[in-house]
Amino acid sequence: MTTRKTTRALYGVRGFAGRVGFGQRPAILIIDLIKAFTDAGSPLAADLGSQLTAAVELLRVARKADLPIVFTTVEYDPSLKDAGLFVRKVSGLKWLVAGSSWVELHPALNRKEGELIIKKQYASAFFGTGLASYLATQRVDTVIVGGCTTSGCVRATVVDALQYGLHAIVPREAVGDRAQQPHEANLFDIDMKYGDVVDLRKALDYLRRQVRRRRLSPDRRHK
Repeated sequence: MTTRKTTRALYGVRGFAGRVGFGQRPAILIIDLIKAFTDAGSPLAADLGSQLTAAVELLRVARKADLPIVFTTVEYDPSLKDAGLFVRKVSGLKWLVAGSSWVELHPALNRKEGELIIKKQYASAFFGTGLASYLATQRVDTVIVGGCTTSGCVRATVVDALQYGLHAIVPREAVGDRAQQPHEANLFDIDMKYGDVVDLRKALDYLRRQVRRRRLSPDRRHK
């Protein structure tokens, strides 16, 4: 039986599992931590309490460094015409109607003035949105990605981040899914091919260095 250790070794021999590393100008990207995915009253929900806590900690440190912060939500016209074939695959998407409370960010995230919210219809935060342009104007080279779900919107966003030339960093404690098996499988796949999966502590240490750098150079701002 193939174990995680031997699978990782096999991928390594085949040339996978390199490191993209952290860049110089990070942004925080929190994917779909909205009421529909965090409230048990929704059929789309998952148990994401610990992931919310981790996301809040990332945001707390990032705000000290005045870094760009972006949230995403998923919302559709009541007709669902903009949901395309996606709603055939995931019928629960019909809950995500623009204007409903289900598409609102979880209140624990405490979005601040100036923090962007992207409204998307499909998995990737980049697809059909202005995210890539926004990050370019902020001269961002690194996205630290938290949220849900690991096997869906997180993975899709990380794949696109790589394709846009961005360092994608995924703190494992800050992302979650509805079931452990797809969560673990997609974390492995992201780490082998598309971005770096790291411990939350490592991401926070990197962000704290950004805070110290800002304090030493108070005139350096993301513009």
